[in-house]
Amino acid sequence: MSIASEVALQGRASSLAFRYALRELRGGLRGFYVFIACIALGVMAIAGVGSVAASLGDGLSREGRTLLGGDAAFSLISRGAKPDEVAYLRTRGEVSIAATLRAMARSNDGKLALVELKAVDNKYPMLGELTLEPNMPVADLLAERDGAYGAAADSTLLARLDLKLGDRVTIGSATYQIRSVVVAEPDKLAGGVGLGPRFLISEASLHATDLLQPGSLVRWIYRVKLPDGANDDRATTALIDGARSAAPEAGWEVRSRSNASPQLERTINRFTQFLTLVGLAALLVGGVGVANAVKSHIDRRRDVIASFKALGATGRDVFTIYCTQVVVLAGIGSVIGLVLGAALPFVIVGLFGKLLPLPVVPALHPDELALSFLYGQLTALAFGLWPLGRVHDVPVAALFRETVTSEWHRPRWSYLALMAVVIALLIGVAIGLAYDKRVAAVFVASSIAVFLLLRGIAELLMAVARRLPRSRMTMLRLAIANIHRPGALTPSVVLSLGLGLAVLVTITQIDGNLRRQFLAALPERAPSFFFIDIPSTEADRFNAFLAKIAVGSTVEDVPMLRGRIVAARGVKADQLKPSVDSEWVLQSDRGLTYTGDIPKGSKIVEGEWWGPDYSGPPLVSMEKKIADGLSLKIGDEIVVNVLGRDVPAKIANLRNIDWQGLGINFVLVFSPNAFKGAPHSHVATLTEPHADSADDARIIKQVADAFPMVTSVRVREALETVGSVVSNLVLAIRGASAVTLISAILVLGGALAAGHRHRVYDAVILKTLGATRVRLLGAYALEYLMIGFATAVFGVIAGSIAAWLIVTRLMTLSFIWQAGSAALVVVAALVVTVGLGLAGTLLALNQKPASVLRNL
Repeated sequence: MSIASEVALQGRASSLAFRYALRELRGGLRGFYVFIACIALGVMAIAGVGSVAASLGDGLSREGRTLLGGDAAFSLISRGAKPDEVAYLRTRGEVSIAATLRAMARSNDGKLALVELKAVDNKYPMLGELTLEPNMPVADLLAERDGAYGAAADSTLLARLDLKLGDRVTIGSATYQIRSVVVAEPDKLAGGVGLGPRFLISEASLHATDLLQPGSLVRWIYRVKLPDGANDDRATTALIDGARSAAPEAGWEVRSRSNASPQLERTINRFTQFLTLVGLAALLVGGVGVANAVKSHIDRRRDVIASFKALGATGRDVFTIYCTQVVVLAGIGSVIGLVLGAALPFVIVGLFGKLLPLPVVPALHPDELALSFLYGQLTALAFGLWPLGRVHDVPVAALFRETVTSEWHRPRWSYLALMAVVIALLIGVAIGLAYDKRVAAVFVASSIAVFLLLRGIAELLMAVARRLPRSRMTMLRLAIANIHRPGALTPSVVLSLGLGLAVLVTITQIDGNLRRQFLAALPERAPSFFFIDIPSTEADRFNAFLAKIAVGSTVEDVPMLRGRIVAARGVKADQLKPSVDSEWVLQSDRGLTYTGDIPKGSKIVEGEWWGPDYSGPPLVSMEKKIADGLSLKIGDEIVVNVLGRDVPAKIANLRNIDWQGLGINFVLVFSPNAFKGAPHSHVATLTEPHADSADDARIIKQVADAFPMVTSVRVREALETVGSVVSNLVLAIRGASAVTLISAILVLGGALAAGHRHRVYDAVILKTLGATRVRLLGAYALEYLMIGFATAVFGVIAGSIAAWLIVTRLMTLSFIWQAGSAALVVVAALVVTVGLGLAGTLLALNQKPASVLRNL
C-alpha cells in the first residue's frame, strides 16, 4: 500500500470516528453533567481572574497620566529639589509641586488624629479632577483668609474629631479652616495605602507648620506634564534620561505614566497569580470528576464497545471515538466557563463601578480566554487519557464480563506517553506564564505530591480495611468490606474530597493567622507607639519627656534617614536581577540608620559587627534574605543615595531580623561615621507595660502639646488599617476558593453516582438474602463516615502544612495552628460525605429486585 493510500485511510478512519463520537452524543449528556460543570467552573475561575486583571491593567495603562498627575514624576525624600534641578524640569514642560508627610491634627477642643498631609501648588491637579464637596476652585479652597489657611479633609477625619465644615484645626504651628470634604483624588492610587485620613493644604502653608525640619520624612514630588503633541513614551523617556544626566546625584525616584504605581501593579500581579492558581486547583479537582465520568461512561457503553470490536474496529478506533467525545465535552464545558469568565469584568463594573477605587476598563481579552480554554482541554485530557487508554486492549469477552467483575490493567505505553506529554504541557503552561515562577513551581509540585499522597491514603485505607478482623456486627462488617472490595468507591471519594479539603484548610488557616496578626492581640512586648520626625537636636529632651509622662515604660530611640540603593557590586540598581522576594528594596527609598551596637531584634549570622568605636571607611549591615535575593555577600560594595549624595559602603555582616516584635529595625544599618554631619531626624518607640485607650489618648495629647512637630503613630490603629486591607484580600481569596470547594462537592457527587450501578446490585443481592433497609443504610453510613474521616484528617494535615509554609516562608509571619477551624472542616467533610452517600444509597434501595436480578 502506498503512503498516499495509507494517509487517505487514516483520514477516513478519523472522520468515521468523529461521526460515531457525535452520533453517540446525540442521545444526550447523561453522566457528563458533572464533567461539564467541573471544567466550566475551573475555566470560569481562570478566565474571570484573567479578564478582570487584564481589564484592570488596561485601566491603569489608560489612566496612567491621570494616576501619576503628569507624564513623569520625580520624587525626593527629606529634601526639596535644588533650584537648578527644578529649572531643568521647567524647561521641558509644565511642573506641579506637591509634598506628602504624616502629621497630627488638633481640633479646638484638644482632640488629636493622625493625618496624611498633602501640600499642593496652585497647578494641582494638572490632569484629572479633584472631587470636592462642596466643589470650589483649588485656589479659593486653599487660600489664607481671616488668619487661617484653607484645607480640605477626608470625611473620616471630620467624624473622628467631631468636626464640621468651617471648623478650624491646628497642624504644627499653622491653623487651618476645613472648607470642603475630599471625595476623590485623581492621583490617590499612586500614593499607596495611608495610615490616616487625607488632609489637603497648600504648599505655601506647609512652611508655616514648622514641620519641615532637617531630616523630616517628607516626600517632595515634582510632576512634569509635557507639551501636547510631544508627550508620547519616547518623549517621556528622553525627559527622564535628561533629568538623570543633568543631576546624576540628585537621587530622583522616577515614575512614568507607564508605571504610575509599581507597587500596586506588583500587588495585582501577585494576587492575580494566586487566584489563577486557585482556579487551576479547581480544575485539578474537577479532573478527578473527569476521570470518574469517563470511566463511568465507558462502563455504561461496554456493549457498544464490544459491538464495535466484534465488527472489526481496532482498539485505536475505539480510543479515537471516545477521546473525541471527551474533547468535545471539554470544549462545551470550557465555552460555558469562558462566557461566564469573560462577563465577570462587565458584571463587576455594572454592579460596583462607582464604588471601585481602581480603574477597571471591561473588555474581551482573547489571549486570557484562549489560555483558559487551553487549561480546560489539557486538564480534561490529562485525567481522561488513563481510563480511555485502558479500553484499547480489553477483549470483547472481558468487556461483557465486566458487568460483575473489573480487572485492573494499565494502558499501553503509547497512551501513557501521550498522557505524560499532556501533563508536561499543562505544567509548562502553568509555570511558564506565571508572574512568580517559583511559587507556580511549588504549586505544581505540591499538587502532584497531594495527588500521590491521596492515592496512597486510599490504598492504605483499603489495605487496613482488608486486614481488619471480621467484626460480629453485620453493619460494621459490611461497611469495612465495602471499603476494600473490587470497584470500591474509596479511591474516587478520597481523591475528590481530599484536595478540596486541603485547599479549604489552607485558606482557613491563613485567614485565621492573618486576622490574629493584624486584628487580634499585639505581640508580647510590642511597642504601643511609634514617634517619627523627632528633630535630632530635640531627641534627648523628647526621650526624657516620654520617660516622665509614661513612668515604667520602655523608650527606644534611633537616628533615621531615607535613602535609595543606586548600585551594588558596581552594577546600577535598575540593571540588577533581584529575586521576586527582594525586588521591593530597590523600588523606592528605604529607612536607614547608623549605630555602634547591634540593633535589638537582630542576630548576626555572617561576618563581624564593627563595634561602637569604629571610625574607618563606611560599612553596612544587611538583612540576610535581602542580601541573598540581590546576590550580595560580605565584602561587596553598595551605593546608597542620601539627600542627593552617593554614599558607598562595604557589607561587613548579614543579620536575621525578628520583624514580629514590631520594634525598630532596618534592612540597612550603617557604621556610626557613615552619615556624619548629614541632617536627619530620630524615630522612637514607647512600650507600655499595661496599655489602655485612655492612657494612649493622654500620651498623644501631651506629646502634641510639647512637641507639635512630632507625629505619633499608635501601633494598634496602624495594624487595624493594614488589617482592613488584608481582610478584603482574604474575602476575595475565599470567593475564589469556593469554586474549588464546589468542584470538590460536584466530583464527590459524580463519584458516588458513578458507583450507583454497583450499589444497586449490592442492595438487591443483600435484600434478597434478608438484609433490612435499616441495616444497609447503617452499613453505608459507617462506610462513608470512615472514608470521610480518614480523608478529612489528611486534608487537615496537608492544608495545615501548606498554610504554615505560605505564612512563614512567603509572608514571613508567625504561624499558630487554628484548631477550631480545622475541627469545623472535619465536621463539614463528614456531613457532606455521609449526606451525599446516603442520598445515593436511598435511590439504590428503592430499586425493585426483580428487574435487576433478571439482568444479572
